[in-house]
Amino acid sequence: MVVKGEESDKILELFLKIGLDERTARNTIANNKVTANLTAVIHEAALANGCDRAIGNFLYTVATKYPANALVHRPKLLEYVVSSKIKTPAQLEAAFSFLSNVASEEFKRNEFEEACGVVYFSNSFHNLPANLVGELFGSIRKKHPWADPKMAKQLVDAKMYELLGERTAADDEKPSKKKEKKEKPAKVEKAVVDETPAQPSEEELNPFSIFPAPEDNIKVHTEVFFSNGSVLRCCNTRERLDNHLKVTGARVFTRFPPEPNGYLHIGHAKAMFVDFGLAKERGGCCYLRYDDTNPEAEKKEYINHIEEIVQWMGWEPFKITYTSDYFPELYELAVELIRRGHAYVDHQTPEEIKEYREKKMNSPWRDRPIAESLKLFDDMKRGLIEEGKATLRMKQDMQSDNFNMYDLIAYRIKASMYLIDVQLMMSLFFDILFLYFQFTPHPHAGDKWCIYPSYDYAHCIVDSLENITHSLCTLEFETRRASYYWLLHVLDLYQPYVWEYSRLNVTNTVMSKRKLNYIVTNKYVDGWDDPRLMTLAGLRRRGVTSTAINSFVRGIGITRSDCSMIRLDRLEYHIREELNKTAPRVLVVLHPLKVVITNLESGSVLDLDAKKWPDARTDDTSAFYKVPFSNVVYIERSDFRMKDSKDYYGLAPGKSALLRYAFPIKCTDVILADDKETVLEIRAEYDASKKSKPKGVLHWVAEPSPGSDPLKIEVRLFDKLFNSENPAELDNWLTDLNPNSKVVVPTAYAVPSLGKAAVGDTFQFERLGYFTVDKDSTAEKLVFNRTVTLKDTYTEEVKAMEFNSLDDAQSFYLSCAHIIGFGVRLGGTKTNPKTWDVIAKYLYRNKEGEWSDNHNNNNKRIREPKNITRTGCEAKMRVKNLMKSFREASLGANVEALAMRRATIQPS
Repeated sequence: MVVKGEESDKILELFLKIGLDERTARNTIANNKVTANLTAVIHEAALANGCDRAIGNFLYTVATKYPANALVHRPKLLEYVVSSKIKTPAQLEAAFSFLSNVASEEFKRNEFEEACGVVYFSNSFHNLPANLVGELFGSIRKKHPWADPKMAKQLVDAKMYELLGERTAADDEKPSKKKEKKEKPAKVEKAVVDETPAQPSEEELNPFSIFPAPEDNIKVHTEVFFSNGSVLRCCNTRERLDNHLKVTGARVFTRFPPEPNGYLHIGHAKAMFVDFGLAKERGGCCYLRYDDTNPEAEKKEYINHIEEIVQWMGWEPFKITYTSDYFPELYELAVELIRRGHAYVDHQTPEEIKEYREKKMNSPWRDRPIAESLKLFDDMKRGLIEEGKATLRMKQDMQSDNFNMYDLIAYRIKASMYLIDVQLMMSLFFDILFLYFQFTPHPHAGDKWCIYPSYDYAHCIVDSLENITHSLCTLEFETRRASYYWLLHVLDLYQPYVWEYSRLNVTNTVMSKRKLNYIVTNKYVDGWDDPRLMTLAGLRRRGVTSTAINSFVRGIGITRSDCSMIRLDRLEYHIREELNKTAPRVLVVLHPLKVVITNLESGSVLDLDAKKWPDARTDDTSAFYKVPFSNVVYIERSDFRMKDSKDYYGLAPGKSALLRYAFPIKCTDVILADDKETVLEIRAEYDASKKSKPKGVLHWVAEPSPGSDPLKIEVRLFDKLFNSENPAELDNWLTDLNPNSKVVVPTAYAVPSLGKAAVGDTFQFERLGYFTVDKDSTAEKLVFNRTVTLKDTYTEEVKAMEFNSLDDAQSFYLSCAHIIGFGVRLGGTKTNPKTWDVIAKYLYRNKEGEWSDNHNNNNKRIREPKNITRTGCEAKMRVKNLMKSFREASLGANVEALAMRRATIQPS
């Protein structure tokens, strides 16, 4: 509610009387919260007729900083302020700290005065020995932070006079500043680089450190401002909190509360990380609670999926519960809400409710008698009122600035009505029409209920009933916090600590369950577990591991920045990091081109060793697998060109290339189709001695025996589902679907050992990417899904950025390094321009697209920042490591999460 007209003028006059300047007073009036607080403070202090400016400033500080959990003691503090017993900012801050700890408990005057420096402290100095005079003032400030500095200075001067007598001219002489000769350090041949890594902050090591302990949940987290000017400061009483702590043993209790109306997506992975992760880190418990208050949208299929996917993600619920388990308690509390005058039965249609809310108008039934609402609510429960004809609404504040206080719906009817014609025989010979209501079946509760609580009513109450300590949700629920606390307050229930964090938004996809449900039901994708979707089932089917997903989520961090869109290639980076360590290598050719080796006898087959892992030890037989090599092999069609070029390392007429794990081959002839363009077959000779050393290395697959084709597999190449980074903001978002998001290669060739693969097994197809066996595989044919390509666009993005000038490139590097928290200390004192050449190589390309040696090309000295020194080869290596970590940290990250990745570079 904004203060207007005469009321505004009166408040302005009141604020001016206490010494506020007009600008501050007007700015204060623009803030409803501060206006209400300051007005209350002035009247509590009995200073409506004015006071001097110093006291007025203290009143303003009390109005803006006073701990809300100790409001009962505010008048006592104001007594000390008005009487000038508290007269310094330090004393006032000490008072706030003391009262915050006391909260609503008994106010002990002696302890308060001692903590705030009300007791005169000059006696503290009488017995100080002379040898402490030099540190006297500092000691006073430490011991009495609330002390008046001028008074402290006077007492220090008096004590020094007592000990030392009058000040002499010698006391005023300044010590001479003679420069001591410094020994020249011995010449060091090579600068040593300090490799000590910067120490990460506590929040980087533990993202859950931002959350308070359960025993601290006695402070006000939310103030609800009503249109009549009153303020509701919601907090637990000491007695209520103590009862809660007895039940929980002071442990952390959280809950992961998905609605079972669809499959979980990657956004839920972040919610799981926050809810289960906090409980695990604090040694507490996390419920898996199904928020099942909408029976029409919920299915048993979704319930089963959620439980299974939570376990796959690596989380173990303390207990699995349902909101519907609490339907009896929720109903009784709704009855109590009506009895207390905080709810009423309403008969407005949804359209009328919307219209009245927009106009901030009360429902015509808002002030109906309590007994009448109790009777109607009972009729609703018994199925005597048709669906849509009545709702139970909470009586909140229809004129509030928060639309989530506009008398939210607590209960609605979910039942179907049927008209049944029953002919009574016997003595009655007429038709009677009966109205019959069939309760909407619920996947967990069955057909016991025909009224269902809303999210806004049930969520906070079940949190309280389950003794949740930390109720964590995404930022779109922040405006519901007022309703959350209001309802628990009017029902006298325990109030959990509520905290909102930013939701996870990933590019090139949609995260809305409504949109996901639409493209699934309308067959734009192949079900909820389509590998192109960001559902957790889809990601798992694609071959993404839960470890990679959790690593991705942890790297993002727990922040309240709600404007970030996380790049898809950042997720892909974490997937590669994981699969690179776990996926064995195999040889597969997607688009085979036949190569006949003319100098190898037809029918002969050599068994060669191929590595499953790039760093395989030669004495570890388990790290190798056998691949057949015969006179007919197949290479990728893209690895052959009719015209060679300098920067091409594939096969061409007259050119050699190495077959990985095998031999070099040289193209001697090409067989073309009738169109004289399409290549049908290549003739080549192999170098059995391996003396030739071609630069190009090709993957390949050979015929395992004469005349028989290699193992045939189907490969599905998945790409981004949408072309735009944020399709959800488009009006015609369906037109943005990527037509090439799924490409099927029906007949790829693979080495024989791949035939033993089982569903879910993941491999790296060398030079192609990471692939996993799909559930559509049969005994006759394996089907593989591409999980992710080998190319890492995430860490290469900065490398590919073009800048108009070297200065732009350097500015970009420095600003990003500053955001991440990097400093560079490379040692040495000489200026070495080669260092900036390394930076430029990573950040700057000229107009021709070539990497530029800017120092040489520009033929001018490049200035270095004053806080950076560098030297020779060590500098190059340090900057290279810095840029690698910088690329990993910066792309797709929000600023608050950048520091999660640090280089081994000390701040300068």
